Amino acid sequence: MRGALLAAALIAAPFAAQAQEPMFKAPKIVLVGDSTTAVSSGWGGSFCAKHVSSNVACVNLGRGGRSSRTYREEGSWALALKEMTSGGFAKTYVLIQLGHNDQPGRPERSTDLATEFPVNIKRFVDEARAAGATPVLVTPLIRRQFKDGRVHDDLAPWADAIRKVAAETGAPLVDLHKLSKDAVQAMGPVEALKLGEAPPPADVAAAAKSGTTTGAAFYEPAIPGAVVPPRPPAAPPTTPSAMGSFKPVFDYTHVGAEGADMFSAMVAKALAQAVPELGRQLLP
Repeated sequence: MRGALLAAALIAAPFAAQAQEPMFKAPKIVLVGDSTTAVSSGWGGSFCAKHVSSNVACVNLGRGGRSSRTYREEGSWALALKEMTSGGFAKTYVLIQLGHNDQPGRPERSTDLATEFPVNIKRFVDEARAAGATPVLVTPLIRRQFKDGRVHDDLAPWADAIRKVAAETGAPLVDLHKLSKDAVQAMGPVEALKLGEAPPPADVAAAAKSGTTTGAAFYEPAIPGAVVPPRPPAAPPTTPSAMGSFKPVFDYTHVGAEGADMFSAMVAKALAQAVPELGRQLLP
């Protein structure tokens, strides 16, 4: 009997000692956003792979085609909250970048800029804080489309709305919109073509040389008083089997490896400035 008890004690000892050991104090960064944050089509993959130290857990929950409304409706925000409340980490930061799909044109996902979009963003901030995380707002990545040699900035109103929410709530701000706009303007329409997911078609490359890109969708804010079409419910998330094989195509919104590296470096630098306590965990 004594031998059996001794054997049991020897087996349990390592586990008891392990339970008493201090937990490694590691931070977690959660990325919330649309396709311009997601792996393969945005800056998020490069950010997690190249711009955080080995002490950091970096979780990319960017989802293509999502707006500030549909990200919540489909359950992605609930998943992000689970990451924020999972425990075990010294501190959790959540970077929130939405806006591209809140623009008009697709009623099943768009939101009202004046009454809905800023409310949604503020709710994300409030709920992230309630979950014990530190929310960081990120203005939307610029679209690399040009008119007469100048960047055609159709996302400016959404970036302004996010800046306003950041000011009102005291949330740290990474102004990726301004940083990326300035960088793309300095590159010009021809050089900026190389940031896409795939090489541009010949006609697109030729048009860029004129200073005005072609095939771009120039969104404009809704006209006050205009009749708004009824909004259908958001479509369910697309499954990989429904999508088929992934084939990168060129456009002015999504980015390939070069664009992801360029913009993720901007995010890392700006994040270190906006949240100094996280700075030593970020790599240039």
